[in-house]
Amino acid sequence: MNLSALKPPAGAVKKKKRVGRGDGSGHGGTAGKGAKGQNARSGGGVRAGFEGGQMPLSRRLPKRGFRNRFRKEFAVVNIGQLGRFPKGSLVDEEAILKSGLVKRRGDGIKLLGKGSLDYPLTIKVSSISAAAREKITTAGGSVS
Repeated sequence: MNLSALKPPAGAVKKKKRVGRGDGSGHGGTAGKGAKGQNARSGGGVRAGFEGGQMPLSRRLPKRGFRNRFRKEFAVVNIGQLGRFPKGSLVDEEAILKSGLVKRRGDGIKLLGKGSLDYPLTIKVSSISAAAREKITTAGGSVS
């Protein structure tokens, strides 16, 4: 294969639209901006969410409750899902990601107590519920 002979397929590369280069180009005169008005001016246009003086949607909709800007988004795994790990193995965040139980780690992985565990495992995750911790220790496992 000759790398110098490589080129994109036909129709994949288009010429850049050059506006304001005379009437013969098809994009002369107003340069595709129409005639006058706020959007035709240099630096013109309206801010995001502006609706022409009408009360914007973001202000028309009711606001309720409180949104914590600093809240943590945990990826959740239940005890019943840990059956795919062999007896006595170390189950940490990397192992959970590799096994496909969670797609994204987020702010950490939280282990919840739904399901059961019959054999001991060593668990090492960001956060764990009290019920999950109890089920792991009764099965003979450990949590760190």
